[in-house]
Amino acid sequence: MFSHFREDIASIIKKDPAARNAWEVMTCYPGFQAIVMHRWAKWCWTHGLKWLGRFISYIARVITGIEIHPGSTIGRRVFIDHGFGVVIGETAEIGDDCTIYQGVTLGGTSLSRGAKRHPTLEPGVIVGAGAKVLGSFTIGAGAKIGSNSVVLKPVPAGATAVGNPAHIVKKEPSATDQVGDSLFSAYGVTQSSDDPVSKVLHKLIDHAVSQQEQIEKLTAAISCAGIVCEQATEKLNPEQINSLVE
Repeated sequence: MFSHFREDIASIIKKDPAARNAWEVMTCYPGFQAIVMHRWAKWCWTHGLKWLGRFISYIARVITGIEIHPGSTIGRRVFIDHGFGVVIGETAEIGDDCTIYQGVTLGGTSLSRGAKRHPTLEPGVIVGAGAKVLGSFTIGAGAKIGSNSVVLKPVPAGATAVGNPAHIVKKEPSATDQVGDSLFSAYGVTQSSDDPVSKVLHKLIDHAVSQQEQIEKLTAAISCAGIVCEQATEKLNPEQINSLVE
């Protein structure tokens, strides 16, 4: 138990520049306190003391603002940063070295008693503030969930998912072999992660501009042949449309 405490404290100090020392982490970090109390609740839950496990979970929620069902499974060095409003369901599984920010829900969409209803987070996953991961699927190792995203289907290892509903904006195939500090990004924010939807829209706009130029050339050629063609009164403004897509 104490080795887990030391690991958790060291991980928090490493990931949060605001954390100055172990005493501060133990006394002032609700995420650390919630994890410790969850371990007590989990022990009770797995040893047949179901009510006591739920009661410890309830006390932890009152003290920290973080609700973790005692039936959920949480790995080592998991960091719940700030943490207020985090909800982790009964059958959720969180792997080692995951980071979860405030307002995150790992929830279920099924009412089947005894079934796997909540998501599984593989090692090194980062879930940004306010994100909702809903369903019994897996978020791959090293994946990142952007803030306020709503994830309803699996996310591949090393990918970044954003939006509502969430879609993949970045894929790092080598991430499964490199899960660790080099891939850490606070709140699931990654640099230069272009949204594929905006990319497609920009390509469609460029294609429309190209077609407009071709039509103008054809119209000019037909006019030279003595055939009168009605010309478009308003031209497409690619700069204006592209600025709306950004």
